[in-house]
This record gives sequence, structure tokens and C-alpha cells, in this order.
Amino acid sequence: MTAEQWRRTRELFERALDENPPDLHAWLAREAADDSAVRAEVASLLEHHTRAGEFLSQPAGGRLDDLLREEPRFASGYTVGPYVIVREIGRGGMGRVYMATDSRLGRTVAIKALPAELAGRPLQRERLRREAQAAAALRHPGICTIYALEELDGELFIVSELVEGQTLREEIRSGNRPSASQLLATARELALALASAHQRGVTHRDLKPENVMRATDGHLKILDFGLAILDPGSIDGIARANLTQPGTVVGTPAYMAPEQLNGGTADPRTDVFSYGVLLYEYATGIHPFDAPSPLARVARVLESEPTPLSHLRPDLSDTVTSVIGKALRKAPADRYASAAAIVDRLAREEKPGGNSGVAGWWRTHQVSAIALYFFAAALAWQIKEWQHGPSDALFLCVGVAAAVAGIFRGHLLFTERMNRVSFGAERRRAEPVTFVVDVLIALALAANGLMLTRVRPLVGVLTIALAVCIAIARVVVERATATAAFGETP
Repeated sequence: MTAEQWRRTRELFERALDENPPDLHAWLAREAADDSAVRAEVASLLEHHTRAGEFLSQPAGGRLDDLLREEPRFASGYTVGPYVIVREIGRGGMGRVYMATDSRLGRTVAIKALPAELAGRPLQRERLRREAQAAAALRHPGICTIYALEELDGELFIVSELVEGQTLREEIRSGNRPSASQLLATARELALALASAHQRGVTHRDLKPENVMRATDGHLKILDFGLAILDPGSIDGIARANLTQPGTVVGTPAYMAPEQLNGGTADPRTDVFSYGVLLYEYATGIHPFDAPSPLARVARVLESEPTPLSHLRPDLSDTVTSVIGKALRKAPADRYASAAAIVDRLAREEKPGGNSGVAGWWRTHQVSAIALYFFAAALAWQIKEWQHGPSDALFLCVGVAAAVAGIFRGHLLFTERMNRVSFGAERRRAEPVTFVVDVLIALALAANGLMLTRVRPLVGVLTIALAVCIAIARVVVERATATAAFGETP
């Protein structure tokens, strides 16, 4: 087939899905009467789509994009209204996403645009509009922020925040499995974001590792509400018409609930199933219904039970394994009613993952470090009183550094107790600060001690010893304690 035939094939395929003609063969004979090859290809694609076979291993639009291997619609430097395109950063069945610069505000944004061949179709434009409205109505740090819905040169574009980082798919492919505490933090954070959508009457319908981004600050963001549906009357001002024909299979089958695969109604419980699949795969690196082919995988989703998570990850708590297990149940009524129920269940996990006894030693280490800061500042002040000069500057250095490090360690102690979802990210954020400050305190104390050995040898040696202790505690002891307590270094 020629490129033009492939283009026409895709157009007819999308139209058939949207219009759902009662007599498909008559419709194809009328719409592609002059090209039997196009008719045959469209019929084949629709047959695979209906059977949820290999063609549905990813959304239909994305699969056809791969077949056609088209060049980016907007090249680098192209101007769309006030936005200057930097490069294409993603694509899927509902559109392409570009990094762009907003020339008015001087900020970098993400722009989602319909593919060229769909840009003029009213139904696709309405879907893009609905996506923007649904996502914009959700105000939660775990959901990508929508800045604007722009209509430029007769086309619609969603303008959103640019989330830099990596998807959970990339984390899964890295081969590094999360520790028990990391998995719990991810499960909680994802559930909180999803719960905010469910509470506003929005069902995502395409939750998968590719649509969850871990930003550079360590926090998660749910992306792409292109297939989202809304409960009637849930969000004021948003059209309530269902844009998907009854019985149509929409989404990514590997992460769809059994009722979705059977063409049934989607609601928050279908997102709960996808949540369970995603976390199971994130925890083990293996899809819970893994199979040699996409069609076989769909069959297992419908008929088989996954290997219990506790067999593959015995280090996980009973709470986490039970939450994921319940999310993966076949019948919607047997799952959690929404992600809010998952948030409540995970909140009962008092001491997630790791070794709680060693975690106590980690807390003791933090308190001891704060006490050492106080003692180091007091000692630096006393040395300044004994001999002025360079000791004045060294005292100022130790005092300020001790205050900064003490505040960060106190914040970590509070977060570890009161906000475990954010603890991993906060610990990673504090790690470089406390490292630099501890080294700075150790160096300043060592300089003070060297100067003091000429007049007060014993105090000078003890000062140097304190500097060495602070350095060793930070470089060696703290890393070992953190690894034992939380299964990872900061």
C-alpha cells in the first residue's frame, strides 16, 4: 500500500470507530468503493480492534502512527500563536505533545495538538476540549496542571505545565525494583492524585506507567486525560455527552479492567484495577497477567488470577499486598469503590516497609546530629573567645551551618512521622544540603582545632576529633543507617 492509502486507511478506521455504522460492510463499500485494498485493511483493523487482539496492545492511533512513521507535525522553531515549538516530546492516539516556549510569559510549556488528519474533525476537537476541561477542573499537585485551551488558526491546543523527569515505564525498564518504603510512598501518592479525580467525578480510563511521570523533585504526576469520562453533573460547565459509542473498547488493553475489555461501563473501579496492574508491575517488573502475546494477555486478564504479590515480593507489608490484590479482583463490586478508599486503607500502614527497629536508630542519629551541631557551635564560640582573629569567621561559619543543618534534620524527623508519602522525596532533597553543611562544619572545626593546639593542645585535639566524628557520621554512619531503615540511600 502507498502512503496515501495508509493515510486513507487510518481516516476510515477512526471514522468507523466514531460513527459505529450498523452495517460495516455496506459502509466500507460506500466510503472506499474505488479501493479494495483500503477496504480490506480497514476491515482487518476493525476486526482486531473488536477482538482486543495484537493491534490493541497500544491505543489504535498510536499504533497507526508507528505504522506510518510520520515526521513531527511542527518542526523546531515553528510558531503557533505566542508559542515557539522546541521539539516533539511524545505522541499517542489522541495527539502529539511538544515542548514549547511561551513568548508572553517566558516559560516552557507542553502543547498537545491533534494529528493533522484529525485536526478538522469536530468529534476529535470536542474530545480534546473535554480533556482540557476535565484536567483543568482537577487541582491537585499529583495531576498535570492545564494552563489554557487555545484555538489558534482554527485548531485547538492544550497548553499545560511541562513535567520533566521520567515515567514509571522508564523506571520499570531500568530494572531497579523499588524498596518496600518506596513502593508504599508511590502507592500512596498515586492513590491521592487519582482520588482527587474520582472525587470530582472524573474517571481516567487509561492509567498506565506511560501516563504517570515522576518529576525531578521526586513527586508523581498523572498525565493524559484524553480518554477520561465524567459522571453526569459532576463538574459544572463541562458537556456531559458521552463521546464513546456503547460497546467500544477504548484504552490500553494490558491495563484495562475486565468490564472495559467486554465493552462495559467504566467508572472509578476500572481505574482501581488499572492502579493495581500498574503497581504490581512497578513492584516486580512483571505484568500480573503476563503472556506471550497481547491477545493471550487479554485472555488472562479476563480468566486468570495473577501470582500473589507476596510470593514475588515477600518484603512488602501485608497492607500493600492486600491493597494491590483487592484492586486486581475481576468483579468491580469486589474492588475498592474508588481511589479514596485505597488512600484510607494505606493510611493505616503505620510503619511502612524497612526495618522499624533500625528506623528508630535513624531517628536517634538525627537527634544526635542536631545535638552535635549545638555542641560544635558552642565550642566554636568558646574558641573565638579564647583567641580572636580567624576564629571569629570560623565561629560564624559553624553557627550558620549548624542552624541550617539542624532545621533540615528537624524537618526530616517531622516528615518521617507525619507525611510519609513525601518523605522519600524530602530526604533526597535534603541530602545534598546536609552533606555540604556537615563537611563545612567539620572543616571549620578542624581549622579551629589546628590553631588551638599551639596554646591549648588537649582542647585542640578534642576539637579535631569532633570534626572527624561529624564527617564520619555523615559520610559513613548516616548512609548505612538510612539504607538499613528504608532500603535505599538518600
